[in-house]
This record gives sequence, structure tokens and C-alpha cells, in this order.
Amino acid sequence: MNAIGRFTSSLCAALFSLCILLSSPLAARVHEVSIGSVNITREVRGLNGAWGFGFLPDGSMIITEKRGRLFLYKEGERMRRISGLPEIKVQGQGGLLDVAPARDFETSSEIFLTFAGALEEGIGTSVAVAKLNTNSLMLEDLRVIYKMTKGARGGTHFGSRVVEAPDGTLFVSIGDRGDRPSAQDLSRSNGSIIRINRDGSIPEDNPFLDQDAPEIWSYGHRNPQGMDISNSGDLWAVEHGPKGGDELNLIVQGQNYGWPVISYGTHYSGATVGEGTSKLGMVQPEHFWDPSMAPSGLMIYEGDMFPEWRGDIFIGSLKFDYISRLSGDQKTEVEQIKTMDTLRVRDVREGPDGSIWFISEDRSAIYKISR
Repeated sequence: MNAIGRFTSSLCAALFSLCILLSSPLAARVHEVSIGSVNITREVRGLNGAWGFGFLPDGSMIITEKRGRLFLYKEGERMRRISGLPEIKVQGQGGLLDVAPARDFETSSEIFLTFAGALEEGIGTSVAVAKLNTNSLMLEDLRVIYKMTKGARGGTHFGSRVVEAPDGTLFVSIGDRGDRPSAQDLSRSNGSIIRINRDGSIPEDNPFLDQDAPEIWSYGHRNPQGMDISNSGDLWAVEHGPKGGDELNLIVQGQNYGWPVISYGTHYSGATVGEGTSKLGMVQPEHFWDPSMAPSGLMIYEGDMFPEWRGDIFIGSLKFDYISRLSGDQKTEVEQIKTMDTLRVRDVREGPDGSIWFISEDRSAIYKISR
């Protein structure tokens, strides 16, 4: 074999070895937390701007990328792209955002998506439902069931988590779209958490049926990017505040959470927000962060793998690169899970076996925390 042949053979062998290495899972990193040692394993990689994910009944995952891509992932296989998405406007913080499989996915095959879509004026948070064909990798019978009442031309504050309640209604978080006063306007859905039926109709027991935006469940929110329902039925949400004042809130029907009239943060100019930190008729946060940690994703742990953490709330930090654990009746931050992999944590979910999974934006990956 001549020199060129030997070089080519060596190069091919090196590339083959590299492919084997890249297709093999990384060994788990051991990390010490409050309850002892846990394993943190990279499970999914090669993502670009992942925003949300959810588990199907067979343990596979559906994953969104903000730039407008949806994937199906099964353990031991490469991600496969799903087609049939609605028209998505990718601008600033907007794009393809959250995803949640229906509770009855095994019979309905339905998933729910939130995304930035075109409105009559500007763009805004929208909700779609579709059947996921896992064989053809197609979304079928896709219907846009909700569009926020009024959008904006900017690319900020879309929300936008979707959670299905046990009664089948959908809660969706919507940011103020940078229009602060709109969060106090019951004729518009900006800065609210809405509640709709799975077909987009309005539940008859919503609190503001006589208003122009009867979908509103709670209002006075700035930019809620994490939301979950506990086994006991409590709805929790976390939202970005201004400079300081990121909030964790227990969401109660018909309540006003204060933005932009009250906040524990300040405007970036240093000016006080509205009327200060409290006002009669406006709900106080269960917890707030100052300085802001830029919260995204919220999971209430109900699993068996970590019984010591059952009932605790886990929230990702985009700014300070950790997962916040809050515990107790007053929901105090008692731990920060911070490793070389918790870089810009965008979403946190509980796995089918009780493990804890999270998106690391800066690692372009999804990780699992397990014992």
C-alpha cells in the first residue's frame, strides 16, 4: 500500500472510531446534592435552541426547537424530525415553544403546541392541537385552537407553557408582549394565564365570561415561562420579572398578580415599578428572586426515585445556570443544583421512572438526573 493509501486507510479508521464515540452515550457524571450522590447523564444531543419537551406513554420524547423544528426521540435511536407544523413566526423570543402530549395520548394520539403565530396585528402566542403519527412522523388533523387577542410587532414576552388539567381543560401562559399596561386589561389576553377547552372553546366556569377575553383565568403577569399542576390540583407558575423580582406564584382563579402595578423588581433604569411591592387586591408572590435568575420551566416532583423531594418545585435558571429546588409550605429556595451541564436550563420535567430531565441550551442537549 502506498503512502496515500495508508493515509486514507488511517483516516477512515479514525472517522469510524469517532462515529462510534459520538453514537455512544456519555458516562454519567456523579454530582453531590442535598440527598447524596446522583448521576447526571446526557441523553439527547445535537439540539439547537430546544425550548420544551414531553414524554409519550412508551417513554419516547417529543422535543421542540424555537427555530421551528419538532423531533421524536427514542432511547438508543437518533432524533427524527416531525413534519406538518403550523406556520410559525420566529422572531426574538418567539418561535415554536412548548409541547405537551394529551393525557389520553394512547387513545387520541393528540399533542398540544404553543408557538408565535401571525395575528391581524403583529404576532402573538397561539395554540395548536394535532394527532402525532409516530410511524410516518407527521402531524395530522392540525387545528389552531387559540390565538391571543392582540399581539405586537416586537419579539419579547410570549410566555408560553401549556398544561392539561385533569378535567381536560388547557392552561396556557401568555406574556405581556412588552406592552405593560395590557397585563391589567381584561379585554386582552396579554400578561395572563388562560384556560380553554381542548377544542378552543371557553369553559363555562371561567371567571371573566362577561369580559372581552373570557379565556383569562388569572392576569397581571409579565412573562410566565414555567407552569405545572400538582397531583393535588394546584397550578403553579414562574415568571420573569423586570430587574430583580422574578416570581413564583400559586395561580388562583380570577386573581390579579400585579404586573405592572406592583413588583419586587425595578425597571432597568432603576425606577420603581408602578406603586411599589404591594397593593390591596393584588396577589403577593410565593417566592421571588433578586437578583433575577431568569426562570424557565417548572416541574412539581411527584416521583418515587427521589422520595425526599416529593412535592418540591424545580425551576431552571437561564441566567445563573442552575436548577432551583423550592420546598416547604412557604416554598423557599433550599438548593441550587449547579453543574457543568446546567447551562441555561430552559425546561425541567419528571421522567416516567421518576428521574429528572432538563434542557441545557448551552450544551445543546437534554440531561437526566437519576440514582
